[in-house]
Amino acid sequence: MDSFRAFRIHQADKGVRAGFETISLDDLTPGEVVIRVHYSDVNYKDALAATGKGRILRQYPLNGGIDLSGTVISSEDDRYEEGQQVLVVGCGLSEVFDGGYSEIARVPADCVVPLPAGLTLFDAMAIGTAGFTAALAVLRMEQLGQEPGMGEIVVTGATGGVGSVAIDILSARGYDVVAFTGKTNQAEYLERLGAKRLLDRGQVDFGSKPMEKATWGGAVDSVGGETLTWLTRTVRPFGNIASVGLAGGFKLETTVMPFILRGVSLIGINSIEMPSSLRNKAWELLGQDMRPRHLDQIVSRVVEFDELPTVFNDYIEGAVTGRTVVRLHAGDR
Repeated sequence: MDSFRAFRIHQADKGVRAGFETISLDDLTPGEVVIRVHYSDVNYKDALAATGKGRILRQYPLNGGIDLSGTVISSEDDRYEEGQQVLVVGCGLSEVFDGGYSEIARVPADCVVPLPAGLTLFDAMAIGTAGFTAALAVLRMEQLGQEPGMGEIVVTGATGGVGSVAIDILSARGYDVVAFTGKTNQAEYLERLGAKRLLDRGQVDFGSKPMEKATWGGAVDSVGGETLTWLTRTVRPFGNIASVGLAGGFKLETTVMPFILRGVSLIGINSIEMPSSLRNKAWELLGQDMRPRHLDQIVSRVVEFDELPTVFNDYIEGAVTGRTVVRLHAGDR
């Protein structure tokens, strides 16, 4: 394919200019693996980048889309061969490398993951960075000793992509999950994913003591700010908190007391920079015993490539439940 369509983001005087363009392989950032992209997805980060509401790109112009799945067209790396099904999640796409909103992508070989057994190319993007982050959170928590007998696990931002997949994975592994959300009208959705009960964030008294009543066995938090501060004060001894996002703020105003007196662990989850062995292990698990059971319900929307720009504002306004998959080529699944 000499030329192909991409959703490209340029720097502009007052932010960014983004839209569809026809480009060639020579326009793409360097990489060893060329991929025909079948699917991508939409994350909050993608919406920030495409609208200029957040500074995500570290160079311009770049194709948007932090995730992709597709088929290898050519590879300069012996690990990958023509026709092989692969995925790329995070790894600097749409930050320093051209991303997945392109009919053809060229990426560094170290970012590529062979499609795990048990997943289709569509499944991989139904999971995407959000589900991958959720799996990493659970994996890291269990590496530090988290187990169902330690008590309920709170999942904040419960209706979002990370929260939805985290609830699904945790409940399947025997945890009693509490969905912390402001969208109480989504109770049925969250309960179908496996939440035992809902906690209305508008009704929670965060308190002010260095330590409040020890209530939760652990937590997966995508909110940050005051919510994460409250979690550090209320998790039981030796419980783990996986910090995966900052939708509610980047500041953390707490004390060392929960960490010293209760042995609470605060785990930072970075889905971009990590050893390849950990990346591959997490994806292997996502195709096996961490495979979300309710992907068909978590994916709330599948959009064609042409429809992509209509999706971003919903993410900025917090009006999205679950995951959005982008189909690059009409006729795919």
